[in-house]
Amino acid sequence: MGILTRRRTPPADPTETILPLAVLLQAGAAPAAAWRHLADSGDAAAARVLGRMSEGQRIPDAIAAERAAGADAWGDVAAAWEVSDVVGAPLAGTLRDIAASLDDARELRDDVAIALAEPVASARLMSWLPVLGLVVGWGLGLDPLAVMTGSIAGAACLAGGGALMWAGRAWTRRLVRVAQPATLTPGMHEELLAIALSGGASIERAQRVLEACGEFTTAASGGSAPRALALSRDAGVPAVELLRASAAHARHAARTEGRLRGARLSTRLLLPMGVCSLPAFLLLGVAPMLLGVLSATPMPAFAG
Repeated sequence: MGILTRRRTPPADPTETILPLAVLLQAGAAPAAAWRHLADSGDAAAARVLGRMSEGQRIPDAIAAERAAGADAWGDVAAAWEVSDVVGAPLAGTLRDIAASLDDARELRDDVAIALAEPVASARLMSWLPVLGLVVGWGLGLDPLAVMTGSIAGAACLAGGGALMWAGRAWTRRLVRVAQPATLTPGMHEELLAIALSGGASIERAQRVLEACGEFTTAASGGSAPRALALSRDAGVPAVELLRASAAHARHAARTEGRLRGARLSTRLLLPMGVCSLPAFLLLGVAPMLLGVLSATPMPAFAG
């Protein structure tokens, strides 16, 4: 397990379930039958959703429960299903649109992860530099731990070096955490609003439907949606395509910002390296060796 990030198995990608589901629905399968076919094919997420449906849960509620597995995007899928049900938008087309949005969001997270990989690896390596100093001391035939526990100066080096190591790792983890992309899907509010409008709902009703779906999705309201709706009213053009263009722009802007955060992280990680990791290396690696050499060197005798 790394000291900067915890390795874990990534949750199942919702698009792997909802794209085949859209195909089944477009072919004429009823929603319950489509979920059953997917479950029978070995789709674990579909099997869990189907199990909740058999217990009496509504389909959107059964889908939203998949968020417990760590994939917040299932909430967006549940909201899209609910919106489609309420306004009568084509369910298969709705799922395809949401799958495309989730794919864009996944690519965004992948781009940011790639941008962060090199600085994070460098920070992880530098955080072990003080320990490397101890290993070098042992390799030279010294006992740095004995030196640090056998004198006041050594104990001060041990305490100071340990504190700097802890501070450096905590500082680095915080910088990496801030640079991570948000778990929300950029532009999802605009996508859901476009789905509602494509079903024939008025703007006011579409906004009320989205408010009612707040229990499923954490998509932020506002953003570029008011501007797109105002432009639609002023120009007399359909709002659906304007909203989807706004959603695509939001995802592009998020991807650009993510790459910039990765580039800035490379520079910001120099601060904990210089302020904490290198001084800790000196205190835990270099200073004990010097103290060990001095303690092993006999003092010259002076004639009285």
